[in-house]
Amino acid sequence: MPYNRGKEVRDFIVRHVEAHPAYIARVTADEFKLEPQSVRKHLRELSFQNILVADGKTRDRIYRLETTDWAKTYPITTGLGEDAAWNDAAPVVGRLPENVLTIWNTGFTEMFNNAIDHSTGTEIAVEIRKSAINTEMEIRDDGVGIFKKIQAAAYLPDERQAILELSKGKFTTDRTKHSGEGIFFTSKMFDAFDILSGGLSFTGTRPPTGSPGTTVWMKLDNESSRVAADVYNAFSVEDFGFAKTNVPIKMAQFARQRMVSRSQAKRVLARIGEFQVAAFDFAGVAMIGQAFADEIFRVFHSAHPDIQLEVVNAGPDVLNMIRRVQNPRPGLPATN
Repeated sequence: MPYNRGKEVRDFIVRHVEAHPAYIARVTADEFKLEPQSVRKHLRELSFQNILVADGKTRDRIYRLETTDWAKTYPITTGLGEDAAWNDAAPVVGRLPENVLTIWNTGFTEMFNNAIDHSTGTEIAVEIRKSAINTEMEIRDDGVGIFKKIQAAAYLPDERQAILELSKGKFTTDRTKHSGEGIFFTSKMFDAFDILSGGLSFTGTRPPTGSPGTTVWMKLDNESSRVAADVYNAFSVEDFGFAKTNVPIKMAQFARQRMVSRSQAKRVLARIGEFQVAAFDFAGVAMIGQAFADEIFRVFHSAHPDIQLEVVNAGPDVLNMIRRVQNPRPGLPATN
């Protein structure tokens, strides 16, 4: 295919306009060594195509992406199904690459079904916003709240511990209907994902709200190269299906606690016996205490030699503490 400089310029504008709404013409001119009038021609074309919206007069003009917005509320009644709701949402999501549509179909139906089966609410509200760059979606219910429900079902001392358990995967309050894999895999398919409930945030991507019920928010680039099957395979071990988990240690840090005690380590280790491989992710954790490290990497490791423990995103202080408690029994692969 012959090189199309005009398309490259317009693609650059669309990809960078959100970061530079008032200066996108200048940024583009500098990037491509163009005269201002040449950039304005591309801006006019994108506005004519309803890809960009221009607000304000010439000198103070601000550009933003045009969006398609859609919303619908579903009463939770007998017979409500996630497939029928997806049939409503799919035309709004629109024509996208097959891999992207598969992710949206999977994420929407998983999260919508969770709201039907678990929320104990009366309605589910869906909102979609699509631009030329990405699509984002909210699925909200007015139920009891996901973290509060998990806390009660698992007899957890703190509602925040529900976030940690969800992040490991294989957790469900109704194993007769769900495997506990939906949120785990869905959260890893999207560019951005969050669950907001009871003033708490699952990933910290969005600020928590005090609204009742549960809000699931998902965002994905319209041209993402991510493939759903690759996400599943990343956490599979040979023929054992979902056998690998990633444990974000930062989620166990309540109220900015330092990770120093055995009780904190035991909280991190809850249900790890259900997996064959556990990767402990220390992103955002600067240090750990001797008792915390010893409980995981010596006591638990000795009691469960068949479970492979991995360490990722660990800084030098964390790695040094892990190595210290392993001696004189080294052997844990500490990889970053």
